[in-house]
Amino acid sequence: MLLRARRGATARHRTRLLPWIATAALLAACSGPGADAPAPSQAPTEVGTVRSVAVVTHGSPGDAFWNVVKNGAEAAGKDLGIRVEYNASGDPGQQAKLIDNAVAQGVDGIVVSMANPEALRRSVEKAVAAGIPVVTINSGESESARFGAFVHVGQSESLAGQAAGRRLAEAGRGKMLCVIHEAGNIGANERCAGATRAFGTATTLQVDINNPTDAQSRIKGALEADRSIDAVLTLNSQVAARAVDAVREAGSPATVATFDLNADVVEAIRAGKLLFAVDQQQYEQGYLPIVLLKLYRTNLNTVGGGAPVQTGPGFVDKNNVDAVAALVAQGTR
Repeated sequence: MLLRARRGATARHRTRLLPWIATAALLAACSGPGADAPAPSQAPTEVGTVRSVAVVTHGSPGDAFWNVVKNGAEAAGKDLGIRVEYNASGDPGQQAKLIDNAVAQGVDGIVVSMANPEALRRSVEKAVAAGIPVVTINSGESESARFGAFVHVGQSESLAGQAAGRRLAEAGRGKMLCVIHEAGNIGANERCAGATRAFGTATTLQVDINNPTDAQSRIKGALEADRSIDAVLTLNSQVAARAVDAVREAGSPATVATFDLNADVVEAIRAGKLLFAVDQQQYEQGYLPIVLLKLYRTNLNTVGGGAPVQTGPGFVDKNNVDAVAALVAQGTR
């Protein structure tokens, strides 16, 4: 993120910063939550090169969140002289095919988000068996090492959910509606479960991110059916805007909070319509894996000793939203 923010930096200056980025990733991995006894990351047995990396995510077309991930990955590729090919599909079967295609093309590394881990397991394991190092990002932390990836970059969804639930409870809210926007998304389920654990009384609502009008209608209906709901937690920045409108249309006093950032979320926080956004700093989820793959292949480096590199959770609220707004506008937050 720092490298993109300083657009006028010279290539040599950017190169000097890369060790600091790698060090930050290492510290994050060592301090972040992971398994009780994580298996150590295995370094490759010989030095290689990284000419091309395939990034395959479960992002939906036009999703502002995943556009930032893509920006981060492509910026890292440009800084390091690596060709990065980004592809995305919300269909797990199609995502698996994209991974298989990358293996067939003989890429030097693969970065993949695993919202539906079992659907991708065979493809990820096939990549590892072919000698292609894999970094998982965003979702699938629990399965990452088991499938053969050498590191996971993201935030613990359960812990992030707990942090969000605590903040809503501290705001004096009594009953929460947690809105899940993708069926079968393990990360979304973990967020809601964590938020419920920390908050207390809560219910969940399934909507479809690809049908925003219906999502808004469903949220409105839930609020009208249960007037005791005084907190709404969405798990996606696009759904957050719909939740704000649904609260207004339902005449509900509910406080709205969300995961992730976009321009609408920034303006809603400024206007007092959103209490906070959980920021997992997804630019890092695009940028850092490219750096880590290069270090892994060219210098036999691993990070974290089997624990994930944590990019969040951070929080954006009325106290820091103005500082973050310009970065959101430039596509790095």
